[in-house]
Amino acid sequence: MEDLVAGVLAGDRTSLGRAITLVESTRPDDRRDAQELLAQLLPHAGGAHRVGISGVPGAGKSTLIDSLGTRLTRAGHRVGVLAVDPSSMVTGGSILGDKTRMATLAADENAFIRPSPSAGTLGGVTSTTPHAITVLEAAGYHVVLVETMGVGQSEAAVHASVDCLCVLVLAGAGDELQTVKRGLLELADVLAVNKADGDNEQAARLAAAEFRRALPLLAPTSGEGPPPVMAVSAATGAGVDELWDCIVEHRRTLEASGALAARRARGRLAWMRVLLERRLLEHFEAQPGLAERRAELEHAVEQDQITPEAAVEQLLSVP
Repeated sequence: MEDLVAGVLAGDRTSLGRAITLVESTRPDDRRDAQELLAQLLPHAGGAHRVGISGVPGAGKSTLIDSLGTRLTRAGHRVGVLAVDPSSMVTGGSILGDKTRMATLAADENAFIRPSPSAGTLGGVTSTTPHAITVLEAAGYHVVLVETMGVGQSEAAVHASVDCLCVLVLAGAGDELQTVKRGLLELADVLAVNKADGDNEQAARLAAAEFRRALPLLAPTSGEGPPPVMAVSAATGAGVDELWDCIVEHRRTLEASGALAARRARGRLAWMRVLLERRLLEHFEAQPGLAERRAELEHAVEQDQITPEAAVEQLLSVP
């Protein structure tokens, strides 16, 4: 363990990969080792700027991270990327292909990209994402970018993991607001309309104007008013520097008001609850005889012999 801790603190990439694999593991022995590792790394963590990149599928999140991350490393920053892949609900496997969409950043020695399967966790972050952030921070990464699936089921989980949530959207036909879930817009700290280039540039700028008009009607997350909205092109780089300036200004505002510490505290509490729910379910499912009874009740539900609610009540009453 001492060698692993020393390797992470020294920024050794092999040690970094091993450490994140350990904190992502669900094996009981690994969990104990992970807690020991995190306890030793925690005093060295907390200094990074944590930024979530979320949005609708196909919005160009990976391309934006490649463009933004490359600019940051050129400016002297070390950038860590947690690219959460959607796991197959059938096989549990994942695509793990984000590195191919971040080719420039993946080849940068000052960047570390870690694809992590979501393992069915909704909202685009895994239950171990905060642990992986801690490892990256302890290794000396100044900026941690968390790419999410953009599925929209649990945006609050994404928001709880980062200091700033940048939501990426696209210009489309008709009412732009109908293409994005209201919950995601309410949590956005910065909103960017991507692919503002070529024949689509004018449409993207019009979409940005529509969002600016509509967002004041939604409840802001921080009490600082509606989030800034801009049109960007991740492909050409247009507007990416200005987007980062907005993200930095958002952090300055939070720090000046004391809201950054409060936001991180709320995030830690939110993740404690997520982990508690998961571990309670695991503990419940490990009870003797429960698996057999669950299989029987699942079959009964499939055959429409019993309602799902009644099946759950019977499972909860198993001694």
